Amino acid sequence: MLTVLLGVAIIAAVAAVVIVLREAPLGERSAAGTPTPSETRASLFTDPCGTFDTGVRAPYAVTGYWLVPTSNECTWRKQLEAIHRVGGDTVIRLGTGLQARAVDDEGRVLTGDREIDKRYEPCEEDGVPCLQAAERDLKKANPNNRVTWNYVYRTDERFGPGLLRCPSMERVIPVGDRVYYRLVAPEDGSDDPSCDFSKPRNYHVILIQAAQEDSLTRLLDLADRFRMRVFPALPLAPRDPAQPTRANPTHIGTLTTLTRRILQDYGERFRDRDSLGGVYQPFELQLREMKFEGGKDDHPTLKVYAEQHWIVEQELPGKPILVSPYLDARKSVGFAATPAQVARGFKALARTGVGIIAPQDSRGTGKVGLFWPDERDEPVDARLRPVVGDLTYGEAYHGSTRDYYRAMAQARQEVAEEGHEVELWANVEAFEPSADVPCGNRGNRGATDKARLDTAVTLTGRYVSKVISYMWSDFFTCGSPSLADQITVDWNRPIPVDGVRKTRGIQEGLEIRGYNLNSTRVTISWEGQPVPKMLDVAAVGWYDPLPPPGMPERTETVWVPLNWSEVPPDTWIRVEITTADGRSAAEPLHVKAT
Repeated sequence: MLTVLLGVAIIAAVAAVVIVLREAPLGERSAAGTPTPSETRASLFTDPCGTFDTGVRAPYAVTGYWLVPTSNECTWRKQLEAIHRVGGDTVIRLGTGLQARAVDDEGRVLTGDREIDKRYEPCEEDGVPCLQAAERDLKKANPNNRVTWNYVYRTDERFGPGLLRCPSMERVIPVGDRVYYRLVAPEDGSDDPSCDFSKPRNYHVILIQAAQEDSLTRLLDLADRFRMRVFPALPLAPRDPAQPTRANPTHIGTLTTLTRRILQDYGERFRDRDSLGGVYQPFELQLREMKFEGGKDDHPTLKVYAEQHWIVEQELPGKPILVSPYLDARKSVGFAATPAQVARGFKALARTGVGIIAPQDSRGTGKVGLFWPDERDEPVDARLRPVVGDLTYGEAYHGSTRDYYRAMAQARQEVAEEGHEVELWANVEAFEPSADVPCGNRGNRGATDKARLDTAVTLTGRYVSKVISYMWSDFFTCGSPSLADQITVDWNRPIPVDGVRKTRGIQEGLEIRGYNLNSTRVTISWEGQPVPKMLDVAAVGWYDPLPPPGMPERTETVWVPLNWSEVPPDTWIRVEITTADGRSAAEPLHVKAT
């Protein structure tokens, strides 16, 4: 038997990278085992919101979370402290959309119901509405200038001077606790840097409602404290009125103008901030078979993506774009996609210039199920029945979470050969399809539990380099105990993600990858086996605390001996992982003997 106990590295969650750097070579590390939460580096800082702890107390497998923008600075601090406490090193901000709007005869912005929009009504210049003032100034420059579209955009940020290109025509307009920005650009999207308005042209005017204090600066400052990365959202593209699930290419010019201006401002103010991890593409897209080859038949949303992403590459070089499309594996709907179709869509999406694709596992909406190939004839989880009915997994879905991530991992390798390098992350949804326990104002979505979230992590397997989750507020904070509280008290429960046949030296065995695997017991069983095999890793196995290449930073590896000749060919074996105190992984591995 091989009995080798490797030392454990002190894991430091570094905000600017996904794979953390260990502090010393393996041979120089302590053999004391997995570090306890108290061993992680921590510090305290105090500000008007109170005293905050920057330590990692319960490092969980999920390391990134979505946040809803808030105007309350203390709420930001409490949320980031809580996220960092469970090992989070990445936060992603939800965004808002650019909207084309009608105006009344006096130049006031109207809602879709043709009412005056109270958000933009306070904006006035020289006693007239800001949009009317913009048109007046354009006609002063040349009577034949025309405003053909008016747009609005709102944010809780405040921009710097990099947002404005033409001071003669563009304005910063403070009004009470708000700030409005008036941008003017040619309708062709050229965003002419000459600022020559004397030649007759058609123009688009963008009116931005912003804040007196910049929330993004605050968030980045706070992220520096916690050594975290922030992904602010790009402006959300207008939707196609005929197909609201698609972006409307009609507005590409104005969307890219706004995107360019915002990113130029970010570049001037934040280019060298490590806490600016990249940007988030917020227009949600189903991952299915799509075309993107630079032609007229390209998917319209991918066309819009590519235009925005090109601007990011120009203005924030080296900062990746994160996109999180959703999956739909339900056999009952015609727009669902098989794993092979999703893989082809993944390649098309990668060609738009994204740097990180973090597909939603879609278990929270019930569009994909968590099951193994030998469980296809099992009835679906009761929490999925409101979505797919009283069916088996095989009847309900084209494939499981694991099938889809495996296919996307293969597609990622293939598209890399074309020169499109992209990371594959997993976005595990931390909610249930129906609201038995409602979560804040999240509609009909309800609270889930840590066991189900652990299972989702297991089923994403070895295929992803990071696991993130939608979203912290309110899905991790609602209920009693909340999901965050469940993680805090049970963070070190084993979560296996992969098992493979592996020989060490001359001895056959099983290699297992996952989280919190040190000092565990492995139980291996299969149908027809007289007695399950129970193996203590510390006594008969081998342990490596370092993550395998390409896997998330907290993954580990254990190996136990197994004589595979005892296992009938093509049999599915069940691998259960248990801690010394008797806690078992929420989901055992299913490994096929081949």
